[in-house]
Amino acid sequence: MSIRSFLRTKLVPAALDDQINRIRKPIGSLGYDPWGYNNEAMKVGFAFTRQLYEKYFRVSADGVEKVPDHGPVLIIANHSGQLPLDGVLIGYALASRKHNPRMPRAMIERFFPTVPYLGNLLNEMGAVLGDPTNCAKMLANNEAVIVFPEGVRGSGKLYRDRYQLKRFGNGFMHLAMKYKATIVPVGVVGCEESIPAIANIKPLAKLLGVPYAPIALPFVFPAKVHLNFGDPLIFDDAEIPEEQVTERVEQVKAAISELIDKGLSERKRLF
Repeated sequence: MSIRSFLRTKLVPAALDDQINRIRKPIGSLGYDPWGYNNEAMKVGFAFTRQLYEKYFRVSADGVEKVPDHGPVLIIANHSGQLPLDGVLIGYALASRKHNPRMPRAMIERFFPTVPYLGNLLNEMGAVLGDPTNCAKMLANNEAVIVFPEGVRGSGKLYRDRYQLKRFGNGFMHLAMKYKATIVPVGVVGCEESIPAIANIKPLAKLLGVPYAPIALPFVFPAKVHLNFGDPLIFDDAEIPEEQVTERVEQVKAAISELIDKGLSERKRLF
């Protein structure tokens, strides 16, 4: 028996097995989709994530039902923490919702696939290299895609800069317009406190070939996480100057900022 089969037998109850099977994915005869997603790996990952979501981070997800049940969707959120925990928790919230769950894909930074074993594991659980071509193909395939327009500027921010949104790229807006994808903004509160970094050792990061080398405790704190999903936004595909595209991006950014403020105002304690 393989390790995956053993873990599935021990960790995946029949109800969870059925739940994942009911979320339809275009999987080939070998059990994978074109980007490496695998249903059986997802079942094991889902079981682990459930414990993190419900027990460790005690996530509250408000408005997750606002994500459309079908069609191309871009879930746009602030990036926080030194690890991609925010994407994992957003994905679980959508995949585990009571009515019409969806299995979203998450765009990840280019350096994650270079880490031995981690890249393949993330691919099997729905993560995809954060490349515009990949995102375009998934939107054309009517997928829901989680995107963090801040990129590493957001995930690598220091604790003193927590919840201060960095510059958003315009790429996601061009894709939303081209593929008529609905945009759902999300404000993530709590992940900033899970791995607080006090400094970034840039020479070490350059030496290792990674975007940042944070000085932080080698521990993930059990901060309570709040996810606030905002109202869907739809933009037409009219030919407009880049300045107007930027204005639309700023509109999405402002919506996320309001959702972050909402989460911070609702938070009673860090842990």
